[in-house]
Amino acid sequence: MPNSPRIELHPISQRVQAHVDGTLIADSNNTLELRERGYPPRHYFPREDVRMDLLTMSETTTYCPFKGHAVYFSLGGSRDVAWSYEQPIEGMEAIAGRVAFYKEVSK
Repeated sequence: MPNSPRIELHPISQRVQAHVDGTLIADSNNTLELRERGYPPRHYFPREDVRMDLLTMSETTTYCPFKGHAVYFSLGGSRDVAWSYEQPIEGMEAIAGRVAFYKEVSK
């Protein structure tokens, strides 16, 4: 599929949860599933569905040429369990401010 887009966004209306070390940290019926070639699909949660009060911003930042600069969040002793693109590049505005986790579970 050489002509398929590198990144696709799909709105998901089924319930998706993210747990970190046994703690429910996100629970939403309004995630965006980001499918990027070469990577597992990731759900981007709206911040209002994430326990942001439990997360602290870490010093980690990364840059993706297809999404932009990401900031990372830690939970207690678990470092960089989530990330967010605060100001993604043009074309990826839909994920702005949403939070993604390394592990999530659809319900």
